[in-house]
Amino acid sequence: MRTVRLTADTQRDILDSLLKRSPNNYSEYEDIVADIIKNVRENGDQAVFSYTKQFDKWEIDQDNVRVSDGEIEEAFNAIDTRFIEVMKKSADNIARFHKKQLHNSWIDPKPDGSILGQKILPIAVSGVYVPGGKAAYPSSVLMNVIPAKVAGVRKIIMTTPAGADGKVNPGTLAAAKIAGVDEIYKVGGAQAIAAMAFGTESIPKVDKITGPGNIFVALAKKACFGYVSIDSIAGPSEILVIADETANPRYVAADLLSQAEHDELASAILITTDEKLAEEVNIQIDGFLKVLPRAEIIRKSLDNYGYILLADSMEDAVIAADAIASEHVEILTKEPYAVMTKIHNAGAIFLGEYSSEPLGDYYAGPNHILPTNGTAKFFSPLNVDDFMKKTSIISYSKEALEKAHEDIELFAEKEGLSAHANSVRVRFTDM
Repeated sequence: MRTVRLTADTQRDILDSLLKRSPNNYSEYEDIVADIIKNVRENGDQAVFSYTKQFDKWEIDQDNVRVSDGEIEEAFNAIDTRFIEVMKKSADNIARFHKKQLHNSWIDPKPDGSILGQKILPIAVSGVYVPGGKAAYPSSVLMNVIPAKVAGVRKIIMTTPAGADGKVNPGTLAAAKIAGVDEIYKVGGAQAIAAMAFGTESIPKVDKITGPGNIFVALAKKACFGYVSIDSIAGPSEILVIADETANPRYVAADLLSQAEHDELASAILITTDEKLAEEVNIQIDGFLKVLPRAEIIRKSLDNYGYILLADSMEDAVIAADAIASEHVEILTKEPYAVMTKIHNAGAIFLGEYSSEPLGDYYAGPNHILPTNGTAKFFSPLNVDDFMKKTSIISYSKEALEKAHEDIELFAEKEGLSAHANSVRVRFTDM
C-alpha cells in the first residue's frame, strides 16, 4: 500500500479519489435503466420474463417465477448443517439487537384539553433484493429481513436472480427461510426493482425496497425512489483503521484486506501515528497476498484506493477519519474507547484488537448495511425505524384553541394564506 504523510492536501486528494466511486457517477447507464423500468411498468410479467431470458439465460413464466417450498427444502438439504446452525445463531443475535430499537406510540394530554401524540406502525409490505451468482451473501439476507420482521412488517418478499438452470443459490434460500421471508421470486437486475416498485401480475408491489446490487440495481432503486421508499444507494465497501504503536500489524493488515477483497473499487485505509507500524503492516500485507485466493482483486483494490496515512497526532487522525466518514472504522489504539468518543462520522465502529470487521458482517447483531461514500455524515445503518412510519396526532379542545387562535391567524396572514387564518377564525366569530 502507498504510504503518504497526512496533510490537508493529501486528505483532500484522497476524498476526491474516493468520491469518484459514488453511484451518482453512473449517469451513462441511466437511460438503459429508465427503459427497463418503463417496460416493466407498462408490460408487467411479459417484460420481466423477457429480460430474465435475455440476461439470466433461462425460461421463466408464471408457473416457475416463485420459489416453491420444495426448492427451499432442497436448499436446506444441500447445505452443511453446521452452517445452518451458525446462520440461526447469527439471526438470533441480529433480532436481539434490533428489538432494542423498537419505539412505542405515545400520547401527551395537557390540562387545557390539548392532546399531542405519535402513532408508530410498520409499513405493510417490504421487498428485499439479493444478488445472485458468485455474489450471493446469505448474511445480507438476514440483515435486510430481520429488522423488518422485528418492526412487524406484515409481508416480506424477496427477489433474487436464478442461474441458467433456474435454481437460486441454496444459502440465499436457507437464509431467507430462517429470516422469515414470505415469498421469493427468481428475478434479478433493474427489472426486479421495477417489478417490486410497481407490481406485476406475479410479483406484488412493495412499500420499501432494501438490499445491495450492481450498478443497474442501484440506479433502478434511485429511479424508483418516490414510488417506493428505499434504504440507500450502496457504494463500494470501505474500511478505515485508526492505529497507534500498540496495534498488532498482522491484525491490522488482515482487517484491511478483509474489505479490499470485495471488489476493485473497495477502499482500505490505515491512519497511524507510528511509522514503524506502517512499515510492518505493509510487510504483513505482502505475506497475506501470497496465500489469499482473491489476491488479484485485493491488489487492484489497494492500488486504486488503498492508503497508509501517517498522522502527526491522534487528533489529526480523528479529524481525517471524520472527514472520510468510512463505512467501517476500526480503532486499534491504547485507549480505543477514548478515541471512539471523538469520532462523529462512521457507519459502524469496532473497538479493540478482537473486534475485527467480519464480526459485524456476520455475527454480532448490529446491521452490516451501512452508509458508504461519506454518507455516514448524514445516514445511519439499516435499522428498525427504516421499516416503521410515524403519524402525528393532534387534538385541541375549544379552550385550548381559543388561547392560541390569534397567534395562528397572525402566522397564516403573514404567509399570505388568508384561508388558513379563516379556518381558525371562523370557529370564534360568534365571540
